[in-house]
This record gives sequence, C-alpha cells and structure tokens, in this order.
Amino acid sequence: MDRSELETLYRRMLVIRRSEERLQKLFADGEVPGFLHLSIGQEAVPTGVSHHLTDRDTVSSNHRGHGHTLAKGVDLTGFFAEIMGRATGLCKGRGGSMHVADLSKGMLGANGIVGAGIPITTGSALALKMQGGGHVAAVYFGDGALAEGVVHECFNIAALWSLPVLFVCENNGWSEFSPTERQLATRLDRLAAAFSITYRGVDGNRVEEVAETAGALIAGMRETPAPAILECATTRVRGHFEGDRQDYRDAAEIDGLDARDPLRLAADGLIAAGTAEAWFAGTLAEVDAEIEAAVAAARSAPDADPAGMLSDVYTVEA
Repeated sequence: MDRSELETLYRRMLVIRRSEERLQKLFADGEVPGFLHLSIGQEAVPTGVSHHLTDRDTVSSNHRGHGHTLAKGVDLTGFFAEIMGRATGLCKGRGGSMHVADLSKGMLGANGIVGAGIPITTGSALALKMQGGGHVAAVYFGDGALAEGVVHECFNIAALWSLPVLFVCENNGWSEFSPTERQLATRLDRLAAAFSITYRGVDGNRVEEVAETAGALIAGMRETPAPAILECATTRVRGHFEGDRQDYRDAAEIDGLDARDPLRLAADGLIAAGTAEAWFAGTLAEVDAEIEAAVAAARSAPDADPAGMLSDVYTVEA
C-alpha cells in the first residue's frame, strides 16, 4: 500500500477511536441510555476489512459494534443521534448502541446476542450469491462466540453451499470476563480445517496486515464464491462494558496495552514513510470537529418518540 492509502486507513481508525472516547464521556454524563461496549484497541480490524467492501456488500456485527458500523461508512451524525436515543438517529433512536443499522450502507446491524450476527450474514451471503454480481457478506464476532452452536452450523452450511461470506473473528483473548482458553477446547484454525474453509490468521492490531489479507480473501470470494475465516489477534482495552472494573485482569497486562495500540503502530509506520507531524495534528483537529458537530446535532434533535416504538416491527395487511 502507498502512503496515501495508509493515511486513509489511519484516519478511519482515528474516527472510530475518537468517537468511542466521546461516547465514553457522554455515557459517564448520562447522555447515552443503556449499556455501552467499546471497541477501543480493536479499530484496525473493521478498518482493514471494510477498506475492501462496497455499499452493496453486507456486514453484520455484535454488541461491540461501533467500529464495524463506522468503518462501513455510516453517517456520523446519524450514528451519534442513534446511540443518544434521538429521533434523527439511523434507526430513529430505537436501536441504540447495540443495534445500529443502515441498509443503505450494507450495514445489517449490530446485535446484543452472542453469535447472532453469523446466521444473518450467512443468509445474506446466500442472497448475494443468488443475485450474482460478485458481492460478499462479512460478519464480526469475538472469540467468546466460538463455543456457540450456531457458529458451527453456519460454517458447515457456508462450506456446503460455497457462500461468499467472510467470518471475521476478533480474538481479544477474553470471553466477557474469562480467558478464551477456558471457553473453547480447540482453535479456530482447526475448526476451519474441519469444515474445509480457507483460514488466515493476522496481527489484528496492524491495519496494513489486516487490510492486505482481507483484500486478498475478498477478491478471491468475488471471483469464486466460497467462505473464508479471518482471525485477528487484537486487544480489548476497556472492560466488557463501561463500568466493568476488570478486576479479573492482571494490572501488568493492562499497563502494557499501549504498546499494542493500533493507532500508535500505524502512526509509527506513517512517520517512517514520511508523513509529517503536522498531518497528524491537522487530521485530529478535523476528526474532533466532525464528532463535536455530530454530538451537537444529536443534542438538538428530539428524543425518540415512544409512540412509534412498534413501527417497522409488525406489518398490517390491508
């Protein structure tokens, strides 16, 4: 990748990071209803994958889905309005943090149920294959979902039917509050081999590595429909949810997370390639201004109307 392309990836990661840091403050101030699960430290994964996706390609997410949503290119103003429960949100304020969707961008939605995005995406991949056109579906899930039966079922049917679905595992080492090795008796590469699915493992904190590997897999799937699994070793900086004190994690582990920061790693590479320090400062100022404008617009918008909570849920026959 050339420097310009890497700068684009860095900026997208920065949008995700600064948006979540802003949401963290809004949540602490009582401006975000419900729970909040942040993906700080995992920005390189969706940024690298979505770099090769179009609006016609579909994505499903999980409870930690802000980065997946923003990387897919949804409107920042509608994103903040949705999470803040405003009528101008992407889902009219009815979805909130764990259910953001925007079908115009191929974002099928985040999901609060572990592994639930996987069958949605597998079905989408079937539809895309039947329609033709070389479009693909991608789904993000954590290592904590690997023990769910639906994951194995979808691996199986995707392999049997040669579906163009990219299964992206964000392996941050934690299944909520438990280490991954206490939740799964095997490894993802072995599961992939059992279902004869192409597997690639990458350093999920290096955006260039994620982007290059995902790009190769997606290009192959567009040419010849078939599933693939991309496992990204990454880092969960915050707790399982905001307010989680992380007493179950070793303090030394938390103190050492900064060295694996995907933005720092990307910045080091860009500086070595010749990107000026002024570019970073200018990009940060631009991103922060965009975020503050989105927050201000959300604050001035009306709250979601409870009277419309059942709209778009049921259909009524004439």
